[in-house]
Amino acid sequence: MLTCGGAPARVEGAVGVPEWEALAEFYDEKQGDTGDLWHRALIDPVLFACIGTLPAGTRVLDLGCGNGYIARRLSRAGARVVGVDSGQRIIGLARARESVDPLGIDYQCSDAGQLGFLRTASFDLVVSNMALMDMADAAAPLGEAGRLLKSGGRLVASICHPCFDTGFCAWSLERIERRSTVYRKVTGYRALAATTGPWVLPDGSEARTPYYHRPLSWYARALSDSGLLIRRLEEPAPLPELLSKNHSPQGEWINEVPLHLVIEAVRADLPLTVPAGATMRSPDGHRRRPSASSLRRR
Repeated sequence: MLTCGGAPARVEGAVGVPEWEALAEFYDEKQGDTGDLWHRALIDPVLFACIGTLPAGTRVLDLGCGNGYIARRLSRAGARVVGVDSGQRIIGLARARESVDPLGIDYQCSDAGQLGFLRTASFDLVVSNMALMDMADAAAPLGEAGRLLKSGGRLVASICHPCFDTGFCAWSLERIERRSTVYRKVTGYRALAATTGPWVLPDGSEARTPYYHRPLSWYARALSDSGLLIRRLEEPAPLPELLSKNHSPQGEWINEVPLHLVIEAVRADLPLTVPAGATMRSPDGHRRRPSASSLRRR
């Protein structure tokens, strides 16, 4: 079972999650400069629709930036970008791309929940693309997003869908005569849980990386506790490229049941108003009485 506690800080020179460190070169090549098929034809179009057109000079933090392809796309659109990832090797590869094509991106190797070297209220936008569910402690990075955003600043994050891609789920296809119906079987939805997800490598072998399931309500509470108010939820649907018969049959199934969620949340310094005697559950599951300072800048 997952314990949502503080993971050790990872600073420059430290080694990130070993499973991800071992896949750094594979992942860099897989994502390249445009993202792989699932990002390019499913997740990223919705992510960037939520981001919208940014004014030149917008300050952006790419949280869990990987090889930096999102950071590069935003930088080429005129944003000033800082990219953070705990993986020393993947940050090294992102910096190598920056040295070949300088865009002014500042790549930092650090735990996403320990960003004290960044100034409070110094960013207009925090982007996190398919990273939060891979972090053992996602509450701290969300807290840092809340701290680092200016009032009115936004977080736009994509994650595996907490309802339909829990790590303990499967597709079920029922065929009766000429009609097929697809179902998504899910178990253990309410429990915080740690598991692993598979990657098929070019030689056909399989590698696995950590994955942490948290129910949708957990994310809502963690965002609220970080001073971030949900403004928009989107469930990406596949583009024609992913629906092509040359690719995974999951494309058609995802048209029925979404496997990803994009969240847009806004930093708002508002007092929290609750009925007398009301209680809330914190992200760690404990009941507490909310205070008027719950959504104020720390």
